[in-house]
Amino acid sequence: MDWGSVRGLALAGALGAGTVLAGPLSASADDETIKVGVLHSLSGTMAISETTLKDVMLMLIEEQNKKGGVLGKQLEPVVVDPASDWPLFAEKMRDLVSAEEVDVVFCCWTSVSRKSILPVAEELNTVVFYPVQYEGEESQRNIFYTGAAPNQQAIPAVDYLMNEEGVERWVLEGTDYVYPRTTNKILEAYLKSKGVADEDITINYTPFGHADWQTIVSGIKDFGSAGKKTAVVSTINGDANVPFYKELANQGIDAADIPVVAFSVGEEELAGIDTEPLVGHLAAWNYFQSVDTPENAEFIETWQAFIGDEDRVTNDPMEAHYIGFNMWVEAVEKAGTTDADTVIDALIGVSVPNLTGGYATMMANHHLTKPVLIGEIQDDGQFEVVWETPGLVVGDEWSDYLPDSRDLIANWRAPMSCGNFNIATGECGGKGGS
Repeated sequence: MDWGSVRGLALAGALGAGTVLAGPLSASADDETIKVGVLHSLSGTMAISETTLKDVMLMLIEEQNKKGGVLGKQLEPVVVDPASDWPLFAEKMRDLVSAEEVDVVFCCWTSVSRKSILPVAEELNTVVFYPVQYEGEESQRNIFYTGAAPNQQAIPAVDYLMNEEGVERWVLEGTDYVYPRTTNKILEAYLKSKGVADEDITINYTPFGHADWQTIVSGIKDFGSAGKKTAVVSTINGDANVPFYKELANQGIDAADIPVVAFSVGEEELAGIDTEPLVGHLAAWNYFQSVDTPENAEFIETWQAFIGDEDRVTNDPMEAHYIGFNMWVEAVEKAGTTDADTVIDALIGVSVPNLTGGYATMMANHHLTKPVLIGEIQDDGQFEVVWETPGLVVGDEWSDYLPDSRDLIANWRAPMSCGNFNIATGECGGKGGS
């Protein structure tokens, strides 16, 4: 399928990492501990999603310290709260690297917060792991994208609805910022490439924290009454999801009539919702808590023991932090240093177990190999997997469906070392990479 395509040039050499020579120790690695920055919103509209990511990072650090730490040193978490304030992310990022002298930062949920810290990460040359699905159209040397690119979530979800559910009309409903807008631009182009007419696609955006969904949901209901199977593709983020799903139930929209597939709703978000009226609605991720593997069972047990709550759920971005953290540990140990340049080079080709029974590999474009899962909401707030890709999908940083992107690839392995190499012109440059 289109979403599984792999560009050979972009990925050449990604799995064949050679010997990494240790560079100089960084400043904080010379001290008694190695500092790990944790930059997630603990207040504001995104706290509903990001607080758990802070918690799982503390768990991962604690577990690693029980094993002896990294390079014989204990890890010291440095947690800051950018409070869902996008410019504040850049300020807090600078404080973490310059003042606190952290060696790595695990960061962010929204794309606008990631783009806020990106120039700071580049200027100060630090290593950043970003654990959430995003819109693609970017590959930066300092950022490792452990969440899904559009071909690892959005496009497979649309394929599922089109091929398995017979969907012909599409509501693209999102929060008004870069991730939903760019993802929907890609999806609109993809749907039209599949023969979907303009009048069968409607797109709408609302602000962060939007609460009054009555008119919008009524419009969705009207759009779905044209005699063609209709679905909602949701890129709504944060706490706005709670009133959105409540209004769907209030207006009697169930999954049999107009299914909703969400890209930012997982187990944590459903924990605050009466899920009984939502049974059958969908989410597309690369991991669900309900996945039955020994690795996942151990992770859930460790998580619930750490948090002191046997009902506390896990979710996809937590698995992405689990993968990214373990990759960072392996790369640092392999390199023998926390020096950013050396670790960045060492990360390419690193493979670690995921929680679904396979391995995640960091490719030369700084994206992972991932399975894609479609889950159906159950009345207990968990997801039943109803579909999955037959194998792993390589994250595609530049969309094949946008004219300005289809000729771009990223490969951070020397000698290319470029985030936006144009295969048509043979030049490195342009948008979204550096």
